[in-house]
Amino acid sequence: MSHTPAPSAPSAASAADPRRETVVVFALSLAAMVVSMMQTLPVPILGLIRADLGVSTADVSWVTTATLLSAAVFTPLLGRFGDQHGKKPTLVAVLGVMVAGSVVAALATSLPLLILGRVLQGAATAIFPLALSVLREEVRPQKLPGAMSLVSGTLAFGSGLALVATGLLTSGSGADYRNAFWMATGFAALALLAVALLVPATRHKTGGRTDLLGAFTLGLTLLLLLLPISQGNEWGWTSGRTLGAFAGAAVMAAVWVRTELKVREPLVDMKMFVHRPVLMANLAGVLVGFGMFANFLGVSYLVQMPQALTGYGFDASILRASVQFLLPGAIVSLLASPIGGMLVRHRGPRTALALAAGLGALGFAWLGLDHGHTVSVIGAGIVVGAAVSFGYAAMPAVIMASVPHHQSGIANGINSISRSTGSAIGSAVVTTILASQTLDHLPAGVPPLPAESGFTLTFWIGAAAFALVAAIAGLGLRPRPATRTTPANVPAAAPEKVTAV
Repeated sequence: MSHTPAPSAPSAASAADPRRETVVVFALSLAAMVVSMMQTLPVPILGLIRADLGVSTADVSWVTTATLLSAAVFTPLLGRFGDQHGKKPTLVAVLGVMVAGSVVAALATSLPLLILGRVLQGAATAIFPLALSVLREEVRPQKLPGAMSLVSGTLAFGSGLALVATGLLTSGSGADYRNAFWMATGFAALALLAVALLVPATRHKTGGRTDLLGAFTLGLTLLLLLLPISQGNEWGWTSGRTLGAFAGAAVMAAVWVRTELKVREPLVDMKMFVHRPVLMANLAGVLVGFGMFANFLGVSYLVQMPQALTGYGFDASILRASVQFLLPGAIVSLLASPIGGMLVRHRGPRTALALAAGLGALGFAWLGLDHGHTVSVIGAGIVVGAAVSFGYAAMPAVIMASVPHHQSGIANGINSISRSTGSAIGSAVVTTILASQTLDHLPAGVPPLPAESGFTLTFWIGAAAFALVAAIAGLGLRPRPATRTTPANVPAAAPEKVTAV
């Protein structure tokens, strides 16, 4: 059955004044970048936090887990709320919450307070789907793919930038991890001002009730799914808590689907949710998110390995690992964003996703074959960074071409969750592999260190993930000739462009 949304015309002001479009894209790109920074910000400083607050490794892992779980609960709810009651007010409110959460995290003197700050920061993940919905209103159709690609590209750039900036702020003796959260506060305040002053008020509002029951059941489903993924390595993958949480997630997923089928105004339209292009974009989101985190964590851990003890690695400090090995890929991911937009516009999102898959598989295969030379690690990271950027450019274009205007916020919210879920899985897989494959012969008193085979396996799994993305682009998004149509929201595409079917 054909499903082609009606085109959404941007405002007369934006159509007449390209500078206004540029300003809006800048403000939303800054906001998206800051949100993505919040996800990876504490990764390099977990050891400092653990030592300063006197908590265990298992307990400090909640500093990252809390943000992931918060994002899973609030992103779909706030995405739908913005569609119904106004995107700009919702954006401003969410950014205000992120500023407050950053201040709480910077001032926290105990782990519970720090976790509270991280929960508030995680709620701001809803900015991304809201930003894409605003772009759909404010940007001319011929410029929309490039604008969406630039905003999407800042996600990969922001994640890498946070690692680098945190490394810079916490290098040297006597480093204070709170400096990283004060930096986050400054960026969050800047994003809040940019959106409040530069983004126009929302014109399209659907109104209606907020499906609180659907939001609750979906949030609980995601909590029960992501909690064991992120904590499984600490709990044990076959422990009662882990298996029980996965079973609970399956039960709650069934309850959520039943709820959404019965509610008059559901949070998520099930027909939209299982619509083939949307479903394929979400599966691609899981895989690309997995690849991004597998690259960040795998490379970061690899280059910090002490070569004298392990026989591999680069003896890199946190600062060197961030600046020399991770920053180049983050910069390339940002530079690749407009190229991804041009590719989406002229060749369609299917081509962009296929190129992302090829580059990602190539980059990880390069790491799997040669991770003993600096040029290989940096070069492969650059290739993977471009792949992630192209993937992030393609997925929103598929979504926007496949759903009606009033569902764009929630549809992109679900896609955002799919990427976060993939990142959580990537983190869990990398951690589990490196913890399970350790060196046998180490001097007394030296903590367990991963064997090189663990990194090799991690990189080949990353290559396999992008190979699956290639299958999605080649088969899952292949147009069906009998119902081929031209999507309204991705103009000027080549014949192979994704169609809504």
